[in-house]
Amino acid sequence: MAFLGTVRRGPALALAALLVLAAAAPAGLRAQTPEELEYQVKAAFLYNFTKFVEWPAEAFANERSPIVLCVAGEDRLGRSLEALVRGETVGGRSLVVDRAAGNYRACHLLFVGQSERERFSQVLDGVQGGDVLTVGEAPGFLEAGGLINFVMEKGKVRFAIHQAAAERSRLKISSKLMRLAINAREGAG
Repeated sequence: MAFLGTVRRGPALALAALLVLAAAAPAGLRAQTPEELEYQVKAAFLYNFTKFVEWPAEAFANERSPIVLCVAGEDRLGRSLEALVRGETVGGRSLVVDRAAGNYRACHLLFVGQSERERFSQVLDGVQGGDVLTVGEAPGFLEAGGLINFVMEKGKVRFAIHQAAAERSRLKISSKLMRLAINAREGAG
């Protein structure tokens, strides 16, 4: 299992800018605890990921269909995510959060919480072949076939991208986002 890419100076500056944007949560979302702050930052990353991913036209019922963001497992970030995306659009599409999704194939972005660690394979198998950007937060998520995984590095939220899985998907992940990842996993997932 080889990992590629280290953040270089240019992408590091862009990542710093993304982190500043992520931390600029609305006043009503000011963190009370370090865990709340962590999930507010993760919510901001999820919102920003939608700006760097292009879904195929078939992923939507029509040109007015929203981008659906779903949360699988224990919901620690749903309220923060809902507050961040309320009234926002990306590529002319509104953003909606589905915190009680059962059919994850209907999602465009699926956040898989730590509580689902034992079910990674089942959750990911349920969206296989769909146009779902899968984002996790637990060790082993990339190895299970997830596309993006949050990692804590020196007390900061960072993310890694499973490069081979991203290339196999029908999603177009911006090279800018790929360069911002702390690493990308090679090989099958």
